[in-house]
Amino acid sequence: MQRLVLLFAALIVPAASGAATVPPPPALAAKSWVLMDAASGSVLVDQQGSQRLPPASLTKLMTSHVAALEMQRGRLKESDLVNISEKAWRMGGSKMFVKVGNQVSVHDLMRGIIVQSGNDASIALAEHIAGGEETFASMMNQEARRLGLANTFFVNATGWPDPNHYSSALDMARLARAIILEDPAHYALYAEKEFVWNGIKQPNRNLLLWRDPTVDGLKTGHTDEAGYCLVASGKRDGQRLIAVVFGTDSEQARANETAKLLGYGFNFFDSKIFFKKGETVQSVDVWKGAARTVKAGVAADFAAALPKRASGEYQTRIVLAGGDVIAPVAAGAALGRVELVGAGGKVVTQAPLVALEAVEAGGFFRRSWDSIRLFFRHLFG
Repeated sequence: MQRLVLLFAALIVPAASGAATVPPPPALAAKSWVLMDAASGSVLVDQQGSQRLPPASLTKLMTSHVAALEMQRGRLKESDLVNISEKAWRMGGSKMFVKVGNQVSVHDLMRGIIVQSGNDASIALAEHIAGGEETFASMMNQEARRLGLANTFFVNATGWPDPNHYSSALDMARLARAIILEDPAHYALYAEKEFVWNGIKQPNRNLLLWRDPTVDGLKTGHTDEAGYCLVASGKRDGQRLIAVVFGTDSEQARANETAKLLGYGFNFFDSKIFFKKGETVQSVDVWKGAARTVKAGVAADFAAALPKRASGEYQTRIVLAGGDVIAPVAAGAALGRVELVGAGGKVVTQAPLVALEAVEAGGFFRRSWDSIRLFFRHLFG
């Protein structure tokens, strides 16, 4: 039988039951779009967000993300020099204008990819990391699977048109969230407004970086087939939102439509973090262990995006899994779940409650004594 424990007093936050007070999202002149709360991953607006579409240069978000992960793993350094191949040099489309035979640092290539949307820089870095663009595309798809991007498949590092190369607005929002949360060290690159290489100054094509000081990323894309696309993120009063728009008809339109989406989210939703990753939410009794209790919490921030203009009480509560917790207990072991409960007892969101530490088995006498205590505990209910 499950045991229910209510934590803290009622928290006064907007109620999901008041969703009727939130106006419908704007209709955009685009093929598909998604608005996501970065803290919780909650999708606030979804218009054909799972539709598979050509992502154009939005692809380079995954190219730069894979490179950043390689740096985190110690297999790549920002100071590493990359030889520019003839294939990279000859690549058409948007370019960083690297020259064949040159050696360019990984850091400069990252800026060439993110700020200038350089196809040549993307291929050069892909070849350096994986030995070839095709192998690098396999690495991109492995990361896509890890992130649960069900409607994404890459065949190249640039977004060059290919019938088997596709993504979706929802998947791109999830990828952007991973970039923001998993690689904060490189996220500042996405806010750079211009980059000069080979004597050529090129501006970032994300017009919102100039129009809205709260916007600090991420990436544009354009081909004839894809139209004009944009993944943008902004942060206001501690709240970060991610907006993705696919298939507008101009640079101005993609900026305007994305701004509408961000404005809607910031005006009508609040993002709240109720428990931080690794924070002790509760101590849970442990039997036959070297310790009597184990610290329990959440493996990722427990957050929710809720309507601003609704009213009502929310309570966080812990539901412990049925049965006794017997040592040994591994760090990360499931102990129950954390819930956010709104009006009428409706569960708005939930997350696993896990052990934040390991508890080894106790000594002989501790195990024996607890066995006796458990026997009588179960005997008398």
